[in-house]
Amino acid sequence: MKVMRKIIEIDEEKCTGCGQCVVACAEGAIEIRDGKAKIIRDLLCDGLGACIGECPEDALKIIEREADDFDEKAVHDHLKKMEKQTAQEPCACGCPSSQIQSFAPKASCQVVNEPKAFTGEESALTQWPVQIKLVPPTAPFLKGADLLVVADCVPVAYPSLHKDLLQGRAVMMGCPKFDNAEEYVEKFAQVFAQSGITSVTVALMEVPCCSGLSMIIKKAMDQSGMSIPVNEVVVGVRGKIL
Repeated sequence: MKVMRKIIEIDEEKCTGCGQCVVACAEGAIEIRDGKAKIIRDLLCDGLGACIGECPEDALKIIEREADDFDEKAVHDHLKKMEKQTAQEPCACGCPSSQIQSFAPKASCQVVNEPKAFTGEESALTQWPVQIKLVPPTAPFLKGADLLVVADCVPVAYPSLHKDLLQGRAVMMGCPKFDNAEEYVEKFAQVFAQSGITSVTVALMEVPCCSGLSMIIKKAMDQSGMSIPVNEVVVGVRGKIL
């Protein structure tokens, strides 16, 4: 039955198809079709707007229009169907760079036949994505995690990052000089408030512009009202921990 109610509207001119809203929608009401976010069916959208804050392009808003009434049973059935499809095949929705993944490092037996250039120390990465902008505050790999926040020059300068810093931690990476600092403060404030982070390690370069990463974390911590242990690691441009 159609009623006048609040519902999400997506501006296709602004939408880049990044898929952030797909992840943020608990009802599974949004999918990416032809490179744009679309409401699958009106009755799946509750109109509360949890997805709005995750859109980096401000392409979503709440409007009031005539639409099918929100149907909780239809949402339940839809989510069950999505779970079954996910179990059978990889998810095809959203931008591949922003699809949430958690995985364990490969066992040694899995790298025996790889080219020599790829053998030796294994990756300690257990998640995807890693960019601060792409990781939603509700990502399952953040729940109760020890978090590594790393400036994106550090992995290039510091060769032992995986062994010394990344092992056993979730990671979020970005550049405090070229990225939007206020956007990052807001993102980390949500992470600290929602995810039960147990510790934060900030890894940054010795160059002055990199110190902004520590300030971002401090502001986010203050904004979230949380008190989480923070450790700072400074890496020199020649790859030594200072």
